[in-house]
Amino acid sequence: MKRVLAIILGGGAGTRLYPLTKMRAKPAVPLAGKYRLIDIPISNCINSDINKMYVMTQFNSASLNRHLSQTYNLSNSFGGGFVEVLAAQQTPDSPTWFEGTADAVRKYQWLFQEWDVDEYLILSGDQLYRMDYSLFIEHHRRSGADLTVAALPVDPKQAEAFGLMRTDENGSIKEFREKPKGDSLLEMAVDTSRFGLSADSAKERPYLASMGIYVFSRQTLFDLLDKHPGHKDFGKEIIPEALARGDKLQSYVFDDYWEDIGTIGAFYEANLALTQQPTPPFSFYDEKFPIYTRPRYLPPSKLVDAQITNSIVGEGSILKSCSIHHCVLGVRSRIESDCVLQDTLVMGADFFESPDERAVLKERGGIPLGVGKGTTVKRAILDKNTRIGSGVSIINKDNVEEADRSDQGFYIRNGIVVVQKNATICLLYTSPSPRDQRGSRMPCWA
Repeated sequence: MKRVLAIILGGGAGTRLYPLTKMRAKPAVPLAGKYRLIDIPISNCINSDINKMYVMTQFNSASLNRHLSQTYNLSNSFGGGFVEVLAAQQTPDSPTWFEGTADAVRKYQWLFQEWDVDEYLILSGDQLYRMDYSLFIEHHRRSGADLTVAALPVDPKQAEAFGLMRTDENGSIKEFREKPKGDSLLEMAVDTSRFGLSADSAKERPYLASMGIYVFSRQTLFDLLDKHPGHKDFGKEIIPEALARGDKLQSYVFDDYWEDIGTIGAFYEANLALTQQPTPPFSFYDEKFPIYTRPRYLPPSKLVDAQITNSIVGEGSILKSCSIHHCVLGVRSRIESDCVLQDTLVMGADFFESPDERAVLKERGGIPLGVGKGTTVKRAILDKNTRIGSGVSIINKDNVEEADRSDQGFYIRNGIVVVQKNATICLLYTSPSPRDQRGSRMPCWA
């Protein structure tokens, strides 16, 4: 894999993951209590013996850049490789920012062309999966393809949200349609049993969805980008163009866990799914294919008379006489006594507060980091460095789907209460009435 260069796209503005993306790029969003989303594709590359990686960023990239610089020094540990950030920039020849996935690669193709490599691996920075890219690339080479697209078998309901491929029995792509519906969708069905699925599974999942993961042969990539400067996106424009002009396109079927963490709901469910027993859909306990992240050298977590079931607790946490059920707690989480947390994601904190600092805060009427005594939190996400007071109830009692309360430190997305980073919440009632959603004001203090 020494003649492969990986290009990881840092994602757009991340509006569907807001407010988690209010202060960070989408790939920098914390995952599973200690990781970042960007750790997934980078770890997959390292485990696939690919050690030359560029990460392309544009929105809120400070935390992402900091994480990458503090985590990945591949020059020594992984055989002279690198992980380098390429930020969007304006030049006399290119006065605009990145305008799509293909446009981002086009604006830096002068750099990519300098490398003596045969293939370019295009990856997304906001997906949760484990893939050996070496198998993907070997498949590309054996088939003699100009472009190979990673394909995920999906059911009809899922298919409407993806770009779909229609292939022949050998996996050669004959047609590509972006998010088809109705009769157009039905026409894209294929016999997925050809690619190793059982008869029952093939019947349930007759569509091949693009995962947004591509292997381009060198000449093909630059030829498409140069000759079609108006094409901004790989899925919507570049792939159909490659088909139309007669390039050889191949699919690579990936029948394993894969989650596009594009919404608050998907992010929430993917994190809590990690607590499933005995076998979660995605496991970080794989010695042969580990997921790497920043080494923090934190102390072990301390549990004082706490009741914890089906949960993950990050290192450096302190839990006192509380009840934790079906939760993911990030590093340096602090949960005080008599708290009840259920179906909740707590992202933890970036720093510790000493006992003296916490005591001074309380004396001055402030609220220390973490979840205060006697608080109940259900079906919520508490972003990093949140301060939740004593006796607070964070429960979406009225099952509100969407609400914006930025002035009060929280949002509701997909029915999930999201307390934004660095927010302080004290005795807040988090269920606005339908009338309030139309614009009337309601008291927020209990």
